[in-house]
Amino acid sequence: MKHGIKIVTIGGGSSYTPELMEGFIKRYPELPVREIWLVDVENGKEKVEIDAKMAKRMWKKAGYDVQIYTTMDRKKALQDADFVTTQFRVGFLEARIKDERIPLSYGMLGQETNGAGGIFKAFRTIPVILEIVKDMKEVCPNAWLINFTNPSGMVTEAVIRYGHWDKVIGLCNVPVIAMMKEPEAIKKSPQDLIYQFVGINHFHWHKVYDRNGKELTQNVIDALFEGKDIGLPANITNVPFFKEQIEQMQMIPCGYHRYYYRQEEMLAHSLEEYETLGTRGQQVKQTEERLFSLYKDPELDYKPDELSMRGGAYYSDAACECINSIYNDKKTHMVVSTKNRGAIPELPEDCVVEVSSIITGKGAMPIAWGKLPSAQRGWIQCMKAMEECTIEAAVTGNYGLALEAFALNPLIPAGQSAKNVLDELLIAHENYLPQFQAKIASLKAQGIQIKDPVVAKLVEEGK
Repeated sequence: MKHGIKIVTIGGGSSYTPELMEGFIKRYPELPVREIWLVDVENGKEKVEIDAKMAKRMWKKAGYDVQIYTTMDRKKALQDADFVTTQFRVGFLEARIKDERIPLSYGMLGQETNGAGGIFKAFRTIPVILEIVKDMKEVCPNAWLINFTNPSGMVTEAVIRYGHWDKVIGLCNVPVIAMMKEPEAIKKSPQDLIYQFVGINHFHWHKVYDRNGKELTQNVIDALFEGKDIGLPANITNVPFFKEQIEQMQMIPCGYHRYYYRQEEMLAHSLEEYETLGTRGQQVKQTEERLFSLYKDPELDYKPDELSMRGGAYYSDAACECINSIYNDKKTHMVVSTKNRGAIPELPEDCVVEVSSIITGKGAMPIAWGKLPSAQRGWIQCMKAMEECTIEAAVTGNYGLALEAFALNPLIPAGQSAKNVLDELLIAHENYLPQFQAKIASLKAQGIQIKDPVVAKLVEEGK
């Protein structure tokens, strides 16, 4: 590599960008960043300029000579990049609000990465990530792609399977938060514990051991049911798991499992918010507005505490550590989305899983878990099949496959209402679903209407 590292961040106008800067600043002595390019689309220009000014203040305070550039020209930014990070949201937060409100209007869960909303986030995101990969092949063929755009696992699999790009790692903050909070809950320090994670993105389990190999999973389970903070992300409601179920499995499920193990209660809570203060996306929109008001302050040169209120806190720091570990061949243990390669024998070798891995100069080397118990095997095979149908539908625009993905998803009751949700979401996201244009035109010709008034207004306003 050249003297100093060139990093390109696509989705540079994200509210997480200051955390990304903080992560690079604290690692600068071993990760010599030369320049950072913040890339966004025209509608994100104001936010990316705010982020860039704040990034410059942060680097100046740190005393390091790092150049910050902004551009809407992605290919120009990517030229000779060493690492590319992706943190974009196709359709902005308005798209998330549509993903949440349309399913909830039919009494189904509306959530950013689970259920119908997660499928549609993949539909919008995968064509864009494949265009990014196409550009990378032309102008930075040796770069690593570090993806934390959700749904991270499906996006990463699309890059490998359809983009034919293997130098990619997908990240998630959920394992990071668990490994930060659990040690404190069981009166240990992080360096005293050994973790092993198994599953797919937002659908994994893990076990915990001490440095002598003694299992401490039950200790964490006890802390969980004593009400201690073991790292539940800010965007997930704390409905308790059933203790007997967790003790039987002797594995700690991730926070998102609440949507599956306590579906009835999580749906009831989501419906209550839908009817009152608004969905999570609507709440996050207000948080983002407050954050960018802070970022505009010409005196602010550090990441504000308010950023932790976003559900994705620590994503960016994980990205920095991943880059650091590749660049310096640090062999760090991280939980990432990468090719299975036999880590989970019940899933295809070439599919993407989210497992404990060693991050080296050649990328992620997954740690084999071995055979899963019956319940976890059944869950993960169903969820992976749903992901595979979703990814293929995102690439091909095949409406029948979209219906298959909906039918497989445990959070979508199969039937006419599910088809109605699919059809309304297609119409609501028309501007961001080029692969489905023929079907959307047909649905509109049939007179399909969006029944949620908030979404109908967003569509009318062209958002």
